[in-house]
Amino acid sequence: MLRVGDLTPGVAAALLARHGLALHRVEADAPIPGSFWGEPEAGLIGPNVYVRDDTPVHSMLHEACHLLVLPPERRAAVHTDATDSVEEEDATCYLQILLADALPGVGRARLMADMDAWGYSFRLGSTRAWFEQDADDARTWLAARGLLPG
Repeated sequence: MLRVGDLTPGVAAALLARHGLALHRVEADAPIPGSFWGEPEAGLIGPNVYVRDDTPVHSMLHEACHLLVLPPERRAAVHTDATDSVEEEDATCYLQILLADALPGVGRARLMADMDAWGYSFRLGSTRAWFEQDADDARTWLAARGLLPG
């Protein structure tokens, strides 16, 4: 599983900053603020994403994308749990796969494999199958809100 500490320094923070989010690195073994799943999973509070070096990259992207799919007024109030619908969750998963291509050494294929290894579950059995064959609703949801990367 690819971890935040495996990334070239600064690339993840730069990606999130392009989308109006701030990435905060937490010291090893320190609690991660706003982590829904607990350490080492990423946390979120407002427009801030918290990670440690041992945080999986898919977790960092997933939590960041939860914030990106929210309207600004909801984003500002988020603490730990950002989802209130299946549609938002699906859009989050789809968007994190797309954003993985913007991280050198990650890419969508690697991210989808890590998502499967972590235990994401999709009715077609794998992240890749869902993304390629069953994610029309997520794509439509993101497109309607202008959130698909150009």
